[in-house]
Amino acid sequence: MADGALGELAALGTALCWAFTSLWFSAAGRRIGSLPVNLLRMPIALLLLSSYGWLVRGHALPLDASADAWTWLSVSGLLGFAFGDLFLFRALILIGPRLGSLVMASAPLFTTVLGIWVLDEGLVLRDVAGMALVTAGIAWAVVARTPPGALGAPSRATLVRGVAFALMGAIGQAAGLVTAKYGMAEYDPFASTQIRVLVGTLAFVLVVTVRGQWPAVRRGLADRRAMMMVSLGGTFGPFLGVGLSLTAAQLTHAGVAASLMALQPILVIPLAVWFAHERVGVAAIGGAVVAIAGVVLLVT
Repeated sequence: MADGALGELAALGTALCWAFTSLWFSAAGRRIGSLPVNLLRMPIALLLLSSYGWLVRGHALPLDASADAWTWLSVSGLLGFAFGDLFLFRALILIGPRLGSLVMASAPLFTTVLGIWVLDEGLVLRDVAGMALVTAGIAWAVVARTPPGALGAPSRATLVRGVAFALMGAIGQAAGLVTAKYGMAEYDPFASTQIRVLVGTLAFVLVVTVRGQWPAVRRGLADRRAMMMVSLGGTFGPFLGVGLSLTAAQLTHAGVAASLMALQPILVIPLAVWFAHERVGVAAIGGAVVAIAGVVLLVT
């Protein structure tokens, strides 16, 4: 199988991992708060990444990475995990998951622009059409899935701040993916993920310390049900999900990878129906069909 096709499959695997992760992290966040969840997922991922490195590469830590790789992957970890995730979670609180997810659907656009600018990536018309269909389908499904007034209408000032934070989250995720691709070159994607997670962990430790959230973290550690969900999310999120996302970025265009990874809201729909017995309208299904048509264009 060609590298591009493997990269696209890895991107789809990322979206599937993140679909499950969003359910587990949302449930855990409702019990112990989003910031403790953000921090507690990281040591779990580091343990799994270290085990992977020891078993597969013979290195529990990525000490064989070059100085350039450490520099760029550290920047990527700050941009993606710290900057991107912090703004995204804040946006979800201010404007809710419906509008927050809709704005985050712009991440593939930012990734494509940065990929062309930083990585000199070129896209054919078929790629552009597929990415446009995926983004349009995601936006349609997200808008249709949740009634506009379900979470209450935010004030104008809150709306502006929330949308701005969501845009910064999308830019952070895009910049994190592009700088990771630039920094890792041919280096192992999971070892590259380990560097990003190490730096992201330090950033979250700093944020928790500045905000005085260590009592909340300790309460989270004592909540067995929340920690079970955080453990599952840490396995499928910053370990498998992020590792696969860097594999995808390494093997295919960053913009194409980002578009396929952005399918997470589409993949959440059947999970929400199955686990939460959520009712889904025809419009949400239509958006999913449009997004899948875009996927077919991208992977064939």
